[in-house]
Amino acid sequence: MIDKIPLENILFLDIETVPEQETYDLLDDEMKDLWATKTQYQRKDEYTPEEFYDRGGIWAEFGKIICISVGYFTFKGDIRNFRVTSFFGDEVKILKDFNNLMNNHFCQPQHLICGHNAKEFDIPFIARRMIINQVPICGKLNLFGKKPWEVPHLDTLELWKFGDYKHFTSLKLLTKVLGIPSPKGDIDGSQVSHVYHVEKDIDRIITYCEKDTIAVAQVFLRMRREELLIEDEIIHV
Repeated sequence: MIDKIPLENILFLDIETVPEQETYDLLDDEMKDLWATKTQYQRKDEYTPEEFYDRGGIWAEFGKIICISVGYFTFKGDIRNFRVTSFFGDEVKILKDFNNLMNNHFCQPQHLICGHNAKEFDIPFIARRMIINQVPICGKLNLFGKKPWEVPHLDTLELWKFGDYKHFTSLKLLTKVLGIPSPKGDIDGSQVSHVYHVEKDIDRIITYCEKDTIAVAQVFLRMRREELLIEDEIIHV
C-alpha cells in the first residue's frame, strides 16, 4: 500500500530531453538512415525523416537529457518541506551529478524513485544515456535480472491505471481531475527543443521540469489522501 511508504524514502523526478543535434542536417548519413528506419512506423507516410526530427528527444539513441529535476520530502517535527533541485548543463555532468545523489542519499533498499510514466520513459532513458556516455549506472537504475516486483520504482501513471495496461493519462490531465494546480507554465513538451536549441533559455526549461516534479509529488499525496503541498513548503535548492 502506497500510504504505508515513508515519504522521505521517495525521490520524485522528471527529465527533459531534446534531439541530440539541433537540426536533422547535422546528423551524418548513417545516422540519418538509422533515424529513418527507427521512426518509420511512427511517421508512416505523413512525415519525412527530416520533418519528424523535432521528436528526436523521445528516443535515447537520438536524444539527450538537458535537465533532471528531483524532489524529496523532509520532516522536522511537524514541519514538512519538499526540497527541489535540478541538474542541467553538459549531459555527462547531469548524469554524474544525478548518480552521486543516488549513490550518496537514495541507495538503500527502502528508497524508491517516483515519476509519471517514469518506468516507461524517464528511468530507461537515463540508464541508456548513462551507457552511451560511459557513466556508471547506479544500483537503483540497473534493473537487469530483476523481477517486476523487485523494481525499486513507483509510477503515478501505473498507480492510476489500476491494472488497465491500455490506459494512458497525461500528468496535466491527472492534476486537473485530482484538483491539483496545473504544473504547466509558459511552455509545453513540444516546445522544449526550440527553447533549448534556438532560444538558449535553459532557465525556462528548469522551471518547467521542476513544476512537473512537484506535480508528481502532489499526485502521490492526493492518492494517499494527504494534504497537498503549499507554496511555503516547497524549497528550491
